[in-house]
Amino acid sequence: MAKTDDLDLRILGELATDASISVPKLSKKINVNASVVYSRIKRLIKRGLIKKFTIVVNDEALGFNVKALTGINMDSRMRDNVLNELFQIPEVREIAEVTGRFDILVTMTAQSLDEMHHLISEKVGRVQGVQKTETFIEMRKTARELIYPTSVVK
Repeated sequence: MAKTDDLDLRILGELATDASISVPKLSKKINVNASVVYSRIKRLIKRGLIKKFTIVVNDEALGFNVKALTGINMDSRMRDNVLNELFQIPEVREIAEVTGRFDILVTMTAQSLDEMHHLISEKVGRVQGVQKTETFIEMRKTARELIYPTSVVK
């Protein structure tokens, strides 16, 4: 496996901050020739360090003002059914199988607390195999930009 050097990490950091930046702008920002930046990005993609380029949608601007994380305990024999049915619910954004007191954590969005209540009690709670839920409503979120330390070597 090829080493990840400081330049690769700088490129990854800049792209993680703004995946829409053009190669010429990125090359000027990090003071590296555009052809080198372009070839490095292609290599990072080929190595699987960049999975895809995407956008971050402003859920609040679309009216999705309530975000919740729901811990679910399920009948392990019904795992496939639970996962499949949860992904049929449009408000479900992400499902993570975890260790600890829950079997899975589900991230969901809704336009209001009433809608979230309906979602959890009428949709999630009725999925065959779901035994117990505990929901955490996000009050405020503080996130940090992805910073890749130059000491990371793979």
